[in-house]
Amino acid sequence: MTASPSGSYLLRGTAAGGTLRFVGIEATDLVEEARLRHHLSKTATAALGRTLAASALLAVVLGKKSDSRVAVRVEGGGPVGWVVAEGSADGQVRGYVRAPGADLPPRESDGKLDVSGIVGTDGEVAVTRLLDNGEPYTGSVRLQSGEIAEDVSYYLGASEQIPNAVLLGVYEEKGQVANAGGLLVQAMPGVSDETLARLEANIKAMGQITDNLRRGGLLEVLNRAAEGLDLHLAPEAQAARFQCRCSREKASDSLKFFTGSERQEMIDEGGQEVVCHWCGEHYQITPDEIAALDAQEPRAQA
Repeated sequence: MTASPSGSYLLRGTAAGGTLRFVGIEATDLVEEARLRHHLSKTATAALGRTLAASALLAVVLGKKSDSRVAVRVEGGGPVGWVVAEGSADGQVRGYVRAPGADLPPRESDGKLDVSGIVGTDGEVAVTRLLDNGEPYTGSVRLQSGEIAEDVSYYLGASEQIPNAVLLGVYEEKGQVANAGGLLVQAMPGVSDETLARLEANIKAMGQITDNLRRGGLLEVLNRAAEGLDLHLAPEAQAARFQCRCSREKASDSLKFFTGSERQEMIDEGGQEVVCHWCGEHYQITPDEIAALDAQEPRAQA
């Protein structure tokens, strides 16, 4: 691949004779869509954006199938509450935060967005995926920094026994997301100490991932991280997008969990609005649609 495609996308590759696996995501458009859908503050955008990128990368590394999904939940006791994202190996992601309007001023030390402050550090990061037998498995570790990248990296090493390096970043300018993305490097069996030392030096020399995205996009990130390690990229990029699995039918069906008298009250009030917490989509369910739910099953007792 010689040119970067438009929109958000994933790139995959190997280096050092196959002993390093690279997965990168250009996530600017999908993080901007998340910001708009959820009316996120500046710092909440950075927290959710990093987690969205992480979920997409983890879905590729931990997923067993092309449509495998991985959910990441970060909860550290900070003002934003919990941060949740779900990524699929086919490039679809969705996510939300508990308090989308929560915000903090930039850190005094370096002027960067205070993601750690808004997320908090007194909590855990939990990752849920499907095992080979189809059963869900959730692993969790204590938060290390609340900055998301370090926490996800620690999870992979401690819970999945996967040596790795993770970079995540969101840069906002003029009220919108200007650059967002992530990189996950997995050390494979047989990797040499010399290769790991070179990788570590490369990543240290890179600086902020968003600086590299601004200079040359995701290719710049991958090439800098794999400098001198003989990087081989897959020939095609994979499209990535913010995509929810909600629907009007699912929104309507959710009202089945209410009692018959509660649904009748919705009918009397002219219908019911259902909002998907994953994507912020609003569904206005009509009285006729609510009445049809009662026709499908015996009326529940109030």
